[in-house]
Amino acid sequence: MLPKRLRVLTVRARPGHPSQGLLQAGKTVFACALGRGGISADKREGDGATPLGSMRILSGYFRGDQFAGGRRTRLAMAPIGPDLGWCEVPDDRNYNRPVKIPYGASHERMRRDDRLYDACLVLDWNIAPRRRGRGSAIFFHLARPDFTPTQGCVAVTARTMARLLPLLSDRTVMRVVR
Repeated sequence: MLPKRLRVLTVRARPGHPSQGLLQAGKTVFACALGRGGISADKREGDGATPLGSMRILSGYFRGDQFAGGRRTRLAMAPIGPDLGWCEVPDDRNYNRPVKIPYGASHERMRRDDRLYDACLVLDWNIAPRRRGRGSAIFFHLARPDFTPTQGCVAVTARTMARLLPLLSDRTVMRVVR
């Protein structure tokens, strides 16, 4: 059973599967995908690892045409338009920030064909202060059906995300532990 509000989501690797995890919300546990590099205390840009530590959920993005539950939350949620990107170049002034595409530096497109970001929550990893090369675009988003690894994010099924969103706020913390 889930509580009415969630203050902490605890994530740990699934035993024997470092790129798959278990996300605990209250007394309920959900499967999740982790980064291809497992969980790391020394997160670096491009290593594919999910950062070890506590990260507050700041806000989110959703595709209203694909994920109807995107507005059923206490979080500030913005629709994902075709021009929304996220800069991933450590030397760029907009590193680890949303950008309008087309954008000159390498960036991630938020409106994805694979629908992984149909519901995408921004975690406060390396947001303030931003440290060059310490990792960008660490999100809580939707998983592929077989829970294949992410690039460092935590990902759950659309059904799980729809269950969790109404219980989350900008006070919710995701704790990634070993």
